[in-house]
Amino acid sequence: MDGAIRRPVARQTRLILGAGIWLFVVAAWFAVTKSGVLPPLAVPDPAGVVRAFAMLFTEYNLLGNVFQSWWRIAQAFLMCVVVAIPLGVLMGAFPWLYHLINPVAAPMRSMPITAFLPAFIALLGLDEAMKVGFLFFGMFFYLLAVVVEEVNKVDDALLETAYTLGAKTKDVLWLLFRASFPAVFGSFRILYDVGWTYVILAEMVNSRKGVGYMVEAARKVLDFERVYAGIIAIGIAAFLFRWLLTLAEARLFPWRSKEAD
Repeated sequence: MDGAIRRPVARQTRLILGAGIWLFVVAAWFAVTKSGVLPPLAVPDPAGVVRAFAMLFTEYNLLGNVFQSWWRIAQAFLMCVVVAIPLGVLMGAFPWLYHLINPVAAPMRSMPITAFLPAFIALLGLDEAMKVGFLFFGMFFYLLAVVVEEVNKVDDALLETAYTLGAKTKDVLWLLFRASFPAVFGSFRILYDVGWTYVILAEMVNSRKGVGYMVEAARKVLDFERVYAGIIAIGIAAFLFRWLLTLAEARLFPWRSKEAD
């Protein structure tokens, strides 16, 4: 086993391992439901979940609900990018600003966002503004921390070279942004995962559309086959959007995908 630690895994092996674990999960699911160890409402039959998944397309407008959830996440995501990236660059460039803002930002990353939902309802009501604002709050502090961390990783030698060549403060800030942005863009995939996690909670409050509403509506009538089908649909949708971001990153920053391999 000498040298096995961090040894790269071939692409074919990764595919086999990924398929294998999913086959194991599905087989275990069948085994649990057929054994009767758990009640049907707790773990519904896989075949029934497959039928319910098909019904989501034909009777419950799955694609429309997924798009509505995506649009809410996208709005919050764009707001985060517009605010957190410039602020994070400035915090990484000017320590006094970092020490002014971080005492508030750091605790927010550790607090459970679910505790803030009643406050957002009180402040913004029950409509779209509350949902988007809640998502923005949940995503913003994560992205801000990533931007500050990546800006701090920029080599001082790069900045010294820029100053030697006569760069002004605004030029150095632009340099910090450009040097850190590839890594920040890579974090967008996790940021979107965070958004998909929180949108389910936001859509359980006074919604008439969205994947969270779809799952909650099924739960209220104890249709747990449809609940599980909705959960699977959420996972597929989140994976597809994450995959699109991965493709965009590979196209924009090809050297990063080579490093990952």
